[in-house]
Amino acid sequence: MKTNASAILRCIGGAVSLLVVLVSFAGCDNEAARMPSQENFTATTNDYLAQRGHVCLAKYEWPIKVLAGSREPDAQQMLVLEKLGLVTGKDVVAATPKDTTATAPAREYALTYAGRKSYLQVPVVIRTTTENITHPADFCAATLSLDRLVGWDPPQTRDGRTATSLLFTYRIALEPWAATPEAQQAFPLLARAIQREGTMQMRLGVHLTQRGWVADELDAH
Repeated sequence: MKTNASAILRCIGGAVSLLVVLVSFAGCDNEAARMPSQENFTATTNDYLAQRGHVCLAKYEWPIKVLAGSREPDAQQMLVLEKLGLVTGKDVVAATPKDTTATAPAREYALTYAGRKSYLQVPVVIRTTTENITHPADFCAATLSLDRLVGWDPPQTRDGRTATSLLFTYRIALEPWAATPEAQQAFPLLARAIQREGTMQMRLGVHLTQRGWVADELDAH
């Protein structure tokens, strides 16, 4: 009891008002959550991965059309996804890329009921040197969770905003179809993510808010 009382007094400056105690406790909690610590950054990373930790395949919009004879990745990948029961194809005609007024034989692929389970309505942010592009959904093959928080850069404050970046390794949980050799051969980036589980260090930008540290992608403000 003596230790707890001392902690209370340090937090509230010796005040005995119940209202002041409650307000001061909240202030202490907020201040603790704002510290750059292993505990806080672990919680921030877990929160980010719970919302956005999906390994997706850049198949943002469906149906997908593949021109006959195409050598684009979609040509092989759609065949694999059709074999796995995730898409179904039909013969159509489509505009050619060099002359959109001309058409050519093509194959159009749509998601099946099983495939729609992997089409997540979760925003995907693609960052370029000039802009951020957000896609409302993507076809996803796995989910990441935190393996280990490796460390973080010293927080820097600019224009009233305090930010840093975290380094962490991950664990990966595959959708059943993504565990097949065919899928991993068709999607080499997926195979690479699987191979680097527990060793590849990923970087996550975070910034400080009134409630604590938040991943940049989850809070544009």
